[in-house]
Amino acid sequence: MNIKITGIGSYIPSSIEKNEDFNQHIFLNSDGSSFGHSNEVIIEKFKAITGIGERRYVNPMLNCSDIAFFAAEKAISNANIDPETLDYIIVAHNFGDVKHNTIQSDMVPCLASRVKHNLRIKNPKCVAYDILFGCPGWIQGVIQAQAFIKAGIAKRCLVIGAETLSRVVDKHDRDSMIYSDGAGASIIEATEDDGGILAHETATYSYDEAYYLHFGNSYNKDLNPDTRYIKMDGRKIYEFALSHVPQAMKTCLDNSGYGIEDVKKIFIHQANEKMDEAILKRFYRLYRANIPEGIMPMSISKLGNSSVATVPTLLDLVLQNKIENQSLSKGDVIIFASVGAGMHINSIVYKY
Repeated sequence: MNIKITGIGSYIPSSIEKNEDFNQHIFLNSDGSSFGHSNEVIIEKFKAITGIGERRYVNPMLNCSDIAFFAAEKAISNANIDPETLDYIIVAHNFGDVKHNTIQSDMVPCLASRVKHNLRIKNPKCVAYDILFGCPGWIQGVIQAQAFIKAGIAKRCLVIGAETLSRVVDKHDRDSMIYSDGAGASIIEATEDDGGILAHETATYSYDEAYYLHFGNSYNKDLNPDTRYIKMDGRKIYEFALSHVPQAMKTCLDNSGYGIEDVKKIFIHQANEKMDEAILKRFYRLYRANIPEGIMPMSISKLGNSSVATVPTLLDLVLQNKIENQSLSKGDVIIFASVGAGMHINSIVYKY
């Protein structure tokens, strides 16, 4: 028995927010003081550092659970299964449903129950729950689904990563330009086919690192001090990722029984283009190996950072041949890896 991704689907919002759309924002320092640079310079530097040129925002009428449902429908159709046969629905997110122009997160009922409701699944044995695991949430959901299947308590699971970060950004914070919205979904099940999940690795660093990403006040001190927004210490996150993610990927690959020369693709959470490139370099340096051309598909330049949705969305785009010069063939060994709030890191080695 092997445990595989048998269906994949994603929802990419149609509304495009380009970098130049931020020209009218009033960006401030964390203490509320003004920058010494114009918005044009700020945006130019942002593009050089992150690689992001545009990002996607959801329609004001939609919420996180809605786009999770849209992605789920596509994954179910792609796998050609009856949704009534699902044993678990696992939805990874960070902030629940935050309605347009509101400040509260709505997580009752959980988003997974909302998705199950929208899928019109009657089977009460289909258990629906959420996980809060930062950006690595979808990968962790896949690891949990594998554990249920290996334990014999499930045969088929739906794992979704969905987020609407545009609803929780501080428009006076430069970091707001990183974040975007989106959803990716996958069907995980036991099959007799070759391949599937070969190894996985997860770790949480919270002794000093827990609040590198957190909820904080707007940089605009005139706004309501009780309203919170997503905040991050970008430099510390960058250094943390470079210190820990490559080693986690190496441990995972070494446990898989395959070597660095066998890896055909690496799907890293789309947080920051330069950071991902640095992670890749350090990973290959651990093996004293050269980086093969085209090993790491990227979507961040067009889609931004949609947190838990980036990895499944990227996989879906590659399988649909929607990323130039990127494809997968049966038998390819690939790596999934992510880092995010918590601070959590994880990785999966998978044979397609």
